[in-house]
Amino acid sequence: MIYILMGVSGSGKTTVGQLLASRLQCGFHDADAFHSEANKAKMHAGTPLTDEDRWPWLAAMRAAIDTARAEGRTHVFTCSALRQIYRDRLTPSDGGVTFVFMKGDAGTIGGRLSARTDHFFNPALLQSQFETLEEPCDALVLDIRRSPEALVQDILDKCPPESAACAGKPAA
Repeated sequence: MIYILMGVSGSGKTTVGQLLASRLQCGFHDADAFHSEANKAKMHAGTPLTDEDRWPWLAAMRAAIDTARAEGRTHVFTCSALRQIYRDRLTPSDGGVTFVFMKGDAGTIGGRLSARTDHFFNPALLQSQFETLEEPCDALVLDIRRSPEALVQDILDKCPPESAACAGKPAA
């Protein structure tokens, strides 16, 4: 199974994704590893990415997803995947991808971003991410105010790796 933890920057995707991958003893990739240096520089400068900036990034992620699936490996990815068209680009035609929406409000996430010191993402971009966000209708939705451990347990309870499909199941 492929898990993609999605949401705006600062929602906890990487923290929860790494913990999930550790619990599953599987691979993990953060979407930031697929961004070009030009994309990272734009975001650091506070310039939102365009779709033209995103297409190669999403294509690189999709190639990694396809590789993991072809090898039959469970793998955890993180990606903002803010719009449905981006999620569509990441999803193979036969499915096989479980999206987990890390949902939170601007106040909670803004506080997290302002505390970061080691990331290229400019907190000034948070509002543009919320404006771009198209909340998914087919994802497991998690409340980011809960602990990372509790969120991982929600994922494992609602979308275990042996499950053929997991979509649209709200967390308890």
